[in-house]
Amino acid sequence: MSQIAYDPVKDRLAAIIRHSGLLRTLFYVALDVFFLRSWHIRRKLRLIFRGNPKKLRILDAGNGFGQYDRFMLRNLSVDHILAVDVKADYLEDCRLYFKDEIAQGRIILQKQDLLEFTAPGYDLVLCVDVLEHIEEDVKVMRNMMQSLRPGGYFLMHSPSHLAEEDAGEDAFFVDEHARAGYSAQELRSKFRQAGLQPLSLRYTYGPAGHTAWVILIKWPMLLLNKLGFGAILLLPLWYLVSFLPGMLLNWLDTRIVPHKGTGIMGFARKPELG
Repeated sequence: MSQIAYDPVKDRLAAIIRHSGLLRTLFYVALDVFFLRSWHIRRKLRLIFRGNPKKLRILDAGNGFGQYDRFMLRNLSVDHILAVDVKADYLEDCRLYFKDEIAQGRIILQKQDLLEFTAPGYDLVLCVDVLEHIEEDVKVMRNMMQSLRPGGYFLMHSPSHLAEEDAGEDAFFVDEHARAGYSAQELRSKFRQAGLQPLSLRYTYGPAGHTAWVILIKWPMLLLNKLGFGAILLLPLWYLVSFLPGMLLNWLDTRIVPHKGTGIMGFARKPELG
């Protein structure tokens, strides 16, 4: 039986709901609920911009399925989002879903290579689970720094250096990466190499969050890997048992800062002029 890898499972689901706004909205909700990194990123964005009346110019560097664009358009004061990705099919799906926001000028979608791309003047650059895929990551961080206005923020998430150790023989969880992930020390150093001022580095997917990931994501994906999409018939029974414990564990991970974890969230800024 052919292997069903982590991202291709999501890609197949995205293809199924491509032409249905309702199904795609439910897909976004599922990504926000099940994937702990989304809990951390959305919470951090609220904390950064709470009460900020300024209309934000946001660059989503590697926007993927567009779930963070949806969140920011609905929850932040946004002038516009420039959402870029290297995958044309992801961008086309987003164009179908965000057609009204595109017409209003609130979101712009472009195919871009982050190694060659800058767009100066942005208040925030968001880069979620992208840098681990790129060998020349410092070059991308430098491009993102050049895309910020002085004092602008850079927020990223990635697997940590402990992610590969956790994957073990289930290598399809990390086989598309240029590196397993980052330690806090390494990420702080790379921020500075790129000209960014580190503000905070926080491990995610600590003991609570990692356990949630295992029961909500890893084991179901392994089941799909072994049984194919016929396993979907078994998943409702599994989630009937695991959903509420998983949600509690995800919540705990956002409130208890672990000493180590299999994810890491980095927050930095471009220094002010002078």
